[in-house]
Amino acid sequence: MASRSRLVARRSKPELVAPSRPTPHETKLLSDLDDFRNHYEYTPLVAFFRSSGSGNDVPSPPTMTIRTAIGEALVYYYPLAGRLRELPCGKLVVDCTEEGVVFVAAEADLRLADLGQPLLLPFPCSGELLVCDNARSDSLHVAVVDKPLIFMQVTEFKCGGFAIAMQGNHCVADGFGASQFMNAIADLARGEPRPLVLPVWERHLVMARAPPSVAAAYPAFKPLIDGASSNDVMLSTPLDTMVTRHFLFGRREMAALRRLLPARLGRRCTDFQLLAATLWRCRTAALPYAPHRRVHAYLPLSMRGRRWLHIPEGYYGNALAYSIADASAGDLCGGTLGQTVEQVCEARLQVTGEYVRSTVDLMASLRGRGMVFDGVYVVSDLRRLFAELDFGCGEWVVSGMAQPMLATFLVRCRNADGEDAVAASMLLPPPVMERFAEELAGLMMSKEEYEDERVHHGVASLHVRDPRCAAGDAQPRAQQAKVPVQYGCACVEHSTLDQLVGSCLIPSPTPWLTLFRPGPPPRVRIASPAVRWFA
Repeated sequence: MASRSRLVARRSKPELVAPSRPTPHETKLLSDLDDFRNHYEYTPLVAFFRSSGSGNDVPSPPTMTIRTAIGEALVYYYPLAGRLRELPCGKLVVDCTEEGVVFVAAEADLRLADLGQPLLLPFPCSGELLVCDNARSDSLHVAVVDKPLIFMQVTEFKCGGFAIAMQGNHCVADGFGASQFMNAIADLARGEPRPLVLPVWERHLVMARAPPSVAAAYPAFKPLIDGASSNDVMLSTPLDTMVTRHFLFGRREMAALRRLLPARLGRRCTDFQLLAATLWRCRTAALPYAPHRRVHAYLPLSMRGRRWLHIPEGYYGNALAYSIADASAGDLCGGTLGQTVEQVCEARLQVTGEYVRSTVDLMASLRGRGMVFDGVYVVSDLRRLFAELDFGCGEWVVSGMAQPMLATFLVRCRNADGEDAVAASMLLPPPVMERFAEELAGLMMSKEEYEDERVHHGVASLHVRDPRCAAGDAQPRAQQAKVPVQYGCACVEHSTLDQLVGSCLIPSPTPWLTLFRPGPPPRVRIASPAVRWFA
């Protein structure tokens, strides 16, 4: 990986690119999903392209062609050349002023291959591909009024490859809308007379009803609305102290996960639902959550092409519904993967037409307030966004988020064997990341592989409190024999000990505890459940 000082060697001064022809001067109202407070941010998306030439025939990246195409695309997407303004009631509008979007041309002092194989975002110096640092530390306090709505940078590499980065204001477009705008630029750069998909504004389709009704959506969103006093380590840990890793799921990995599901469920669930459930379960097990802690999986779902709100083709505003799965950390980690997938699938079934309309009503009622994602894990599917862009030269390689984020993003890539795969980004504190990787590895290992690991690395057998005694569930055999025993022998993986002590299942203090804390050697891979009771 190249050092940060070498990635971008030269950068032009930022300039405003306005629509190439006169456009209407008017004011456009945003929808009630658009100006939701958590959308006050700039989403940093980047797409990479390798040179399509060979030998000495290396075409120049189309930097100036792209700049010209941006101006032409803004004729159709002219609101994006305007600025946001806030009305006295707190509602956001777009003043279509033709001021333009920010554009920067840059040159990198290295080749695309120097960034690693497979190339995945974000990497340590990927922020240099962006015009400016619009990353937020607090989503409730980002200035979006009277600022450019789009920042774009085209970075040329020494090999003839290039990257195009777009930081788009989330209030005016979701990921699908940003991808549609980028495709319009690509169409015009290729020489098309106009974008192949024409933009549609129609924000009135996603407005609150009169009278509103939040009953269908409020129960699912209530934990996010009431989470004002957060104690989630993921929200209190600074982002720059965390680490980012990618986990690749190819054909073999997906088949291994599906083998863990009942046949009927394996046929019903999608790859996205299976991966979301797997990541949610392993991440929760790796974090220091108490067993009674409520955790949530927050899974965006596009409303485009569905009958709920009749969103037309070309609509580029925010049009995402959200399925929200809920469980206690103990139940989630103590159950099977199949049970977690069932929860994710059931949450998806709750997303009906009334749920979506109720969600819009709820967002409108929260104007000026943001949701707190305490104990909430977001998994977003970017496999179709910014993918297969065609600017007329260069071969699309990969797309993704340019900056680390707490959410997980699924993107298309190729694994070490050159096969199509899905890469899942993960941002966690370093010790938690190690536990997550072990959880995931243990989940995907066969029973024979896991037993080999267990014998090789060693597993602690400890006297711990049987949770069934406290829970009033089925009693252990010793109690059935009328022997008043509250402790039994259990098999406990090393990196779950702190969680067990925190949940009072292991009496504390215990003089032997330090012998089994995580750290090399020994290490074990984690399989669920973390505690196995011996008869």
